[in-house]
Amino acid sequence: MEKQQIGNNFFIPMPVVLVGTQVNDRANFMAVGWCARVNGNPPMIACGIANQHYTTQAMVKTKTFSVNIPSADLLEKTDYCGIVSGAKADKSQVFDVFYGELKTAPMIGECPVTLECRLVQTVTLPTHNLYIGEIAGVYADGHVIKEGKPDVPAIDPLFLTMPDNRYWTLGKYAGDAWSAGKNLMDRS
Repeated sequence: MEKQQIGNNFFIPMPVVLVGTQVNDRANFMAVGWCARVNGNPPMIACGIANQHYTTQAMVKTKTFSVNIPSADLLEKTDYCGIVSGAKADKSQVFDVFYGELKTAPMIGECPVTLECRLVQTVTLPTHNLYIGEIAGVYADGHVIKEGKPDVPAIDPLFLTMPDNRYWTLGKYAGDAWSAGKNLMDRS
């Protein structure tokens, strides 16, 4: 099949997370679609967030933030946190909030998996900053752990696609990483 040039639009499905910060002694959350693991040891995660967001000011001030993985049943609340600024609305009552060891990285009780992070580096880019955090703690609901590991279908995470601006849920299991391609190794 012939490839078509479709411009330079983003076309990578991205996990949707809720980034939590402590602003003026209250919890604040924003939806973020650009977030990924960036280091193994120590474990680090990076979130790309537009430069003008209210949430990022608190990340820089407290040097902490949380990354909360919402399940599909939190779609409405997640989207709300992405379209309403914490500068104009108090989002601290949208979720049940709890804190871990860092004390200034509010986490969401309803999210099946949450991470508390220490901000270790900010990379300035033209329209966004990349906030890199060291993961200080991971909290998960018991029903999303199977044999000591996260059960991704039970987490039921959300994904974002652009430029169509749509949310999606996880598809079916396709194969095992670092294993599915081994048959091709024998051919080379």
